Amino acid sequence: MSLDPDEQNQPATQAACHGYNAGGCINTAYIEDGRSARPSLDVRFPEMSARHLKTSTLVRWAMALTALASMTAVLAPPLLREGLAIAVAFAFLSIALLRFAGIYEILAPAQGADDGRARVRTFDETSQALPHYAVLVALYDEAPVIGQVLKALSGLDYPKDRLQISLIVEADDHATRSALARHVLKGHMRVVVVPEGMPRTKPRALNHALASAVGDYVVVYDAEDVPEPDQLRRALAVMEVDPERTGCVQSRLDIYNPRASFFTRQFTIEYGALFRAILPVLERFGLPVPLGGTSNHFPRRVLERAGGWDAFNVTEDADLGIRLARLGYRVRMLNSTTWEEAPPTFQIWLHQRTRWLKGWMQTYLVHMRRPASLWRDLGAFRFLGFQILMGGMILSALVHPWFYVGLCYAVATDGRLPFADAAQATDWLMALAGFNLLAGYFSAVLLGALAVGGRHGRFSLACNALAMPVYWLLISFAGYRALWQLATSPFVWEKTPHKGRGEG
Repeated sequence: MSLDPDEQNQPATQAACHGYNAGGCINTAYIEDGRSARPSLDVRFPEMSARHLKTSTLVRWAMALTALASMTAVLAPPLLREGLAIAVAFAFLSIALLRFAGIYEILAPAQGADDGRARVRTFDETSQALPHYAVLVALYDEAPVIGQVLKALSGLDYPKDRLQISLIVEADDHATRSALARHVLKGHMRVVVVPEGMPRTKPRALNHALASAVGDYVVVYDAEDVPEPDQLRRALAVMEVDPERTGCVQSRLDIYNPRASFFTRQFTIEYGALFRAILPVLERFGLPVPLGGTSNHFPRRVLERAGGWDAFNVTEDADLGIRLARLGYRVRMLNSTTWEEAPPTFQIWLHQRTRWLKGWMQTYLVHMRRPASLWRDLGAFRFLGFQILMGGMILSALVHPWFYVGLCYAVATDGRLPFADAAQATDWLMALAGFNLLAGYFSAVLLGALAVGGRHGRFSLACNALAMPVYWLLISFAGYRALWQLATSPFVWEKTPHKGRGEG
């Protein structure tokens, strides 16, 4: 990943802030335009931004893949057809092996794992040794949870004179601004109003607030988040262990409304597996870690060197994690929990999952623009890890339903696969597809059950992992919806509404 060396050592750009007091309760920071702020990612490093994923490029990819699939299914010799089957099987098997590694992580966690707890108190609570910390919270249409977020942020255990909390709102979000106006904000809190502009995304809002934020370290929280009070201290302690190579510390995310619906239960299982097993395994093997969107703690100099967040990527967190890996930084997992709200209805869940999968597709296409450059940046092992994680997850969402189609066709035609020569033995292909399906389900169900049961203390949720096949089909539906949006409305951000804690 190419960077201008002159930019790497520049101090944080501080835009002029004009504060005013509205009724004694709001300090609002403005940046009237972008001229005083550091140029955005799509200007500094255009090849790293989803903005420059042209429709023509997507069309060429779609046409090439469609033509290849058609020729392979109808005209290609058995060797090529079987080769593609093996390639798909390898991707699915690799994901299953990653889950089995996650199962081992839960059953036999690393001894002496460093979560920063041991060194939290090595920083004198009243000394100047503690650096300034900037907390960024993007709020859009979040009036119902303003009271909760202010209470959670007020509980952070960090010296208030070295802490700045930015509550980021859009200029036309009058409901959220009015909700904030009903509270008396503490002196270390400010409201940052993002001027109207496109794209209307969370990363754009974060970049706008970062330009005027004060802090050597930066953390991002979502509107409904309830982080553990000492999380900043513990993240700081972990970052100080290897400051030259640590690009981000990712806290665990967990769900505070798991019993509200089928979707919140599945979401809780999914988060448990991801943050308690999969991401720690990626960290242990030094593989690229797609960030979780919230509770990401950064040294500011690293965040700015990486170009900040891509305003045109709707999963800016995953993209930033890959960029950090390309720059040689590591993501460290932190044994500290931030509690979140899971989407309780199908419509809310579908819109959020579509956005996530669309952003993963954007991220994959951006970084695969120049595969040779990605290979050089990551090295062979991490390049393969990127293909398995990002490419494999996208592929699994899109291909998964066709396993069922193929198996149903085979049952209905006495074991023949679709497009297979009647004289061609396909028993081993059937066996391979069946093994992948069983290995995928078994590893996912077992990992999910272990992640939310046992040590996590949610035994009643573990049996809900058996419903994962239905959940996966819904994810596939969201995957095809994301593929359609990628071609028609790539930068549209489908907002996830929140009700706050206590709603299930």
